[in-house]
Amino acid sequence: MTRTAHIVRNTTETAIDLRLNLDGTGTYQIDTGVGFFDHMLGHVAKHGRLDLVLKATGDLHIDEHHLVEDVGICFGKALAEALGDKRGIERFGTSFVTMDEAMARTVIDLSGRGYLVFHATFSRAVINGFSLEMVKEFFQAVANEGKMNLHVALLYGGNAHHQAEGIFKSFGRAVREAVRSSGGDAIPSTKGSL
Repeated sequence: MTRTAHIVRNTTETAIDLRLNLDGTGTYQIDTGVGFFDHMLGHVAKHGRLDLVLKATGDLHIDEHHLVEDVGICFGKALAEALGDKRGIERFGTSFVTMDEAMARTVIDLSGRGYLVFHATFSRAVINGFSLEMVKEFFQAVANEGKMNLHVALLYGGNAHHQAEGIFKSFGRAVREAVRSSGGDAIPSTKGSL
């Protein structure tokens, strides 16, 4: 069984084409027009061992909000679609990642319920035109559409690039753990469904 998804989303604000393979090797081709965001998504793919192909355009002449949020929507939808009924997965994933002086933690429950808890204060507001407040917006969209409890925390750090990178890497690694096969085919819930 292949755990893949292809999501296309076209609105008056953005056009997104995203392909996701949960059982990949961490290869990626990402082009959103926002270099720092591309860099962060590359970490998700590499450390999540997800194959990700993403082409996104949007109204960047306004700002990056619509694009980043819509990519999060598509990533979350792709994750949910690729998982199907979630039979035989671990369901939970936890990862701590250091990036030099920074430490980030992500905890995931693929519960079927979208909920985000996000604790991060970045040492500056913008990196190369990318507003770091958009990190939370991205993960909010992923949690909603991926139907997961997602708890993200920046525990400490001083360099904004390291802070953000630690968060995205820890998210990728937590996803990898949560989607991993448990070795059986049961749905990991006492309710019998997720």
